[in-house]
This record gives sequence, C-alpha cells and structure tokens, in this order.
Amino acid sequence: MAKKFILKILTAGEGGVGKTTLLHRYVEGKFSAETKMTIGVEFFLKETMIDAKQCTLQLWDFGGQERFRFLLESYVLGAKGALLMFDLTRPITLENLEQWVNIVRKGDPNLPILFLGTKLDLEDDIQVNDNYAKKFLEVYNLMDYLKISSKTGENVKNVFDVLTRKILERQVY
Repeated sequence: MAKKFILKILTAGEGGVGKTTLLHRYVEGKFSAETKMTIGVEFFLKETMIDAKQCTLQLWDFGGQERFRFLLESYVLGAKGALLMFDLTRPITLENLEQWVNIVRKGDPNLPILFLGTKLDLEDDIQVNDNYAKKFLEVYNLMDYLKISSKTGENVKNVFDVLTRKILERQVY
C-alpha cells in the first residue's frame, strides 16, 4: 500500500489579503466574497494526489490581525510549509513580512515558504510590480513567487501543487 502523507501547511499574511478566500477556493472550488475576519486560526482539509503520492493537506488559516498574532506561534509546530500572502493592490500588506516569516519558521528555520501576491484579477488596481515583490525572495529565503486570483481561480491549484512537491522533496521516505 502506498504511503500516505499528512502535511501541515500554514497561511500567513496581513488581514484582508485573501487567505481564507484562497482556502475556500482550493478546498471547495468556489469563490466566496463574503468571508469573515478569521479570529485566531481556522482549519481546512484537502485530499490530493501529487506525483502518485496520496497527500492530506491540513491547511491552517492564520488570522491576520495583529491582536491575534501572539496565539499563532503555538500553532506552527509540525508545519511542513507555508504560504506567505500579500495583496497586490495594497503595498502596505508587505510591511510585516519579517514578522510573518519569523512566526511560521519558529519551529523550522528552513520551512519552505511560497510567496503569493493575491487579487490578480483587480488588474487596474495592482500597485506592486513583480520585480519589487521578487526582492523579498532573497531577503527572507522564500522558495518562489506566484500571483493568484481566488476570484477567477487563476494559479490556485498550482500554488498548492508547487508547495506540496517542495515539501515532499524534503520528506525522508
């Protein structure tokens, strides 16, 4: 019988960048404009096959508001990867990246983190260009940078496939 992988993945970033919306889109396949502010941590599960490996993704949705951050450090242990998200239309959502990186890497200083620019569908409102965003890859040792739209679904599945493959590469069989 093939080995089954249970992988804990964190989502991090400022409030309102689209963490919960992304998880709803990926897990349920639909866009929800009506998500509420996440208080503390929410939890999603998704079964997926990656390169013939059965994976259960435990998706931990971290509330972005500063007043909840003290709670988060206790939830990062055992994480295998993280999505660090910012809103392409709001450059201010890049301001606390270092804090987010420190939170998600508390249990593993080499935790793979995929950097995501969200709300790609709001083309006319985008204020963060690719060159600027990519500068953070080296600064925080992030694995890659992708842009997504939870509204259109663009790149959503790809994000989880890319991160899951990277996590599986690090697993000892």
